[in-house]
Amino acid sequence: MAAVVFLLPFYLIVRNGLATEAEITARDWRFFPDQPHWENFGELFGDPAVPILRSVLNSTVVAVLQTAGQLLLCSLAGYGLARIPYRHADKVFYAVLATLMIPAAVTFVPTFVVVSALGWVSDLRGLVIPGLFSGFTAFLFRQYFRTFPRELEEAARIDGLGHWGTYWRIVVPNSRGFFAALGVIAFMTSWNQFLWPLVIAQDQGSWTVQVALSVFLTAQSINVHELFLAAAVSITPLVVVFLVLQRFLVRGVVESGIKE
Repeated sequence: MAAVVFLLPFYLIVRNGLATEAEITARDWRFFPDQPHWENFGELFGDPAVPILRSVLNSTVVAVLQTAGQLLLCSLAGYGLARIPYRHADKVFYAVLATLMIPAAVTFVPTFVVVSALGWVSDLRGLVIPGLFSGFTAFLFRQYFRTFPRELEEAARIDGLGHWGTYWRIVVPNSRGFFAALGVIAFMTSWNQFLWPLVIAQDQGSWTVQVALSVFLTAQSINVHELFLAAAVSITPLVVVFLVLQRFLVRGVVESGIKE
């Protein structure tokens, strides 16, 4: 029963995406249109007002780069905080934690001012670079690396590897499940961003898919069937990523070290 409830929005998206405006708003509800209107796909991808393919491509580029950046930078930060001893390690860690307590609305305007001054408005750099690091992801990596078997690292150091060699050749290969779990979360978070891309992507060429979806719903008109069909197209990559890597989500939470 719970599965049916959770699948209901997906059914509505597909059903309304393959229907006409009249069928969507009709008083008599049909489970599915008598004749699915596959031509809606041609109407959607041929709509000059909303470059949906370009928007999906932009979202893919932004999500992939931000995910890769977070996995690299945050894992390095987490490993350094967990395994490299130095006098101010705890202070740096607490500073990272402090960033999690600052509301996003507080840093939104200063970040926009910096991005605008660099000339990155309506540029993919303005969409990607501010999201390359996450304090929360660094925190999760730090907690995980604290539980990583020290014996493996000690064996690597006996073989002559330094901190970088141990991280890259021992720690990363043995932490693929955790990396995959955080990668899924980072990808979904980046893909679903709306407010920041709405402000930065000020021309059609830099729109992400979430911004493109908002164009179908304006104060002047509502293009219902294209909106639902575009929503179906936009969630397809998320569904594929989740189905392929879903087992890593549970495994990653178990191995995260939050229980400490």
